[in-house]
Amino acid sequence: MPYTYHYPRPALTVDCVVFGLEGEDLKVLLIQRDHEPFAGCWALPGGFVDEGEAPERAARRELGEETGLSDIFLEQLYAFGEPGRDPRGWTVSVAYYALVNRADHPAQAGDDARKLDWFPVRKPPPLAFDHDKILEAACRRLRGKVSYQPIGFELLPRKFTLSELQRLYETVLGKRLDKRNFRRRVLQTGVLEETAQTERDVAHRAARLYRFNKSKYQRLARRGFHFEI
Repeated sequence: MPYTYHYPRPALTVDCVVFGLEGEDLKVLLIQRDHEPFAGCWALPGGFVDEGEAPERAARRELGEETGLSDIFLEQLYAFGEPGRDPRGWTVSVAYYALVNRADHPAQAGDDARKLDWFPVRKPPPLAFDHDKILEAACRRLRGKVSYQPIGFELLPRKFTLSELQRLYETVLGKRLDKRNFRRRVLQTGVLEETAQTERDVAHRAARLYRFNKSKYQRLARRGFHFEI
């Protein structure tokens, strides 16, 4: 016999803050909503969690349906449940943030999205619901975490120069870093591999390409290694 619950229950949704780099600009992927409420407004990708569905699974499903993105770094951010945040009724959203290399993961508008586009995180358009608060929280989390976990490599191509890596950190942290100190510290972590390849088709002297050794980092982390830039 099914159990009857005597207390009101909110609807459960997920929202996803997808970050990507464009040159020296950190951007967020937004969709233009096709249905009410907020039809025609820009919003974070997301939607309702199906019955019996785990929130992370729902987040990945919604990302696939609305943006075509799959197999990307995704981490839970926070739960948002302020009364009145959704005009359809009492709704709690479990928010996630994702990091993608845009060249490897092209996005395409799908279900419930008129179109999608990338916007600078510092100058987004007006957003539906409380998505401005979710975006702000995701930016704070990214700035804090990128300094002590190597999640920033998710935004870069598989092979990159040290200059590209430094620009990534400067973009996310919003400050300039000393070139010599940055390179010394990042190489001392021991999780970068120097390749035999260099940049191609550049006007200046071609720089050496590196790659992040994820398996080595995981082995070191199990032994208590602390990544810090």
